[in-house]
Amino acid sequence: MRTDADVELLERPPAIGPLIAKAAAQTALKRNKGSVVPELPRRRIMLAEQNIDIQRLADYARVCDLPLRNDVPGTYLHVLTFPTQVHLMAADDFPFQMAGTVHIRNEMTMLRPVDIAEKVTVSSWAEHLQPHPRGASVDLMGQATVGDEVVWQGTSTYLVRGASAEGEAEPALDDSASPSTELNREAGNSENTSAESLPLPQWALWRCPADLGRRYAAASGDVNPIHLNPLAAKALGFPRTIAHGMWTHAKALAAMQGRVPSRHTVSVEFHKPILLPSNVVFRARGTEGGFVFAVTDRAGHREHVIGSIRSA
Repeated sequence: MRTDADVELLERPPAIGPLIAKAAAQTALKRNKGSVVPELPRRRIMLAEQNIDIQRLADYARVCDLPLRNDVPGTYLHVLTFPTQVHLMAADDFPFQMAGTVHIRNEMTMLRPVDIAEKVTVSSWAEHLQPHPRGASVDLMGQATVGDEVVWQGTSTYLVRGASAEGEAEPALDDSASPSTELNREAGNSENTSAESLPLPQWALWRCPADLGRRYAAASGDVNPIHLNPLAAKALGFPRTIAHGMWTHAKALAAMQGRVPSRHTVSVEFHKPILLPSNVVFRARGTEGGFVFAVTDRAGHREHVIGSIRSA
């Protein structure tokens, strides 16, 4: 975390819908021009001592098929942090358009279980702007603390098409911990490997209904129109609405309940979006250090998400 960053303390969680509308209005001012090397904001957005809303958590657990327990799921701590990330990306000094920015990777670590009765302070900031074959990537960092103790941390990596960044491209995540590397290790080689070339056993068939985007948005607050409105999805090149990537992430962890240690790191790479409605397959296999998993089409040829879990 940047130790020299200013802190912007918010009084309440910002509403994501108005922030998305604000970001859309800024499109003409933020053109992601490749000839300009931008600077990221040097501040951290913070929401102090947030109570866990039990009803909202119950709604979230229901749509993701997570059990409702005293321990707060790590993906729900991302939900609490996400409004601060959107606040940062919608700010005038954030150099990129939010519209069309693509969430391509996510990593989060539960450093210890968080009880539902604990007050949690969440914060986010931007760093690791670096080149990408299709533009640039930037990490939106997240952190949750209880008192002075860091209990959860996360990294959401976004692709900014057509943008520029200085330096050589380097992975934002540790190579040894990435889902692709875990699949390579499982295959026993160093070549690029996918869930298709390394078939993973099928664990479950997921039916993703047409209203899944609306249901997840109601529970999480993530009201990005590409998940809710077919016209908005078509404007960005999708034939119909798509499922939230973080729903897929949470659903995968739900499928492995009882096998995930309380202190763990989960890394996912988002590949092809899940069009709604559709049926997809969850696949997984144990490894020496944890699990690798994938969400694919029924034939196993089209990868939506690949991921890995290991003890923290």
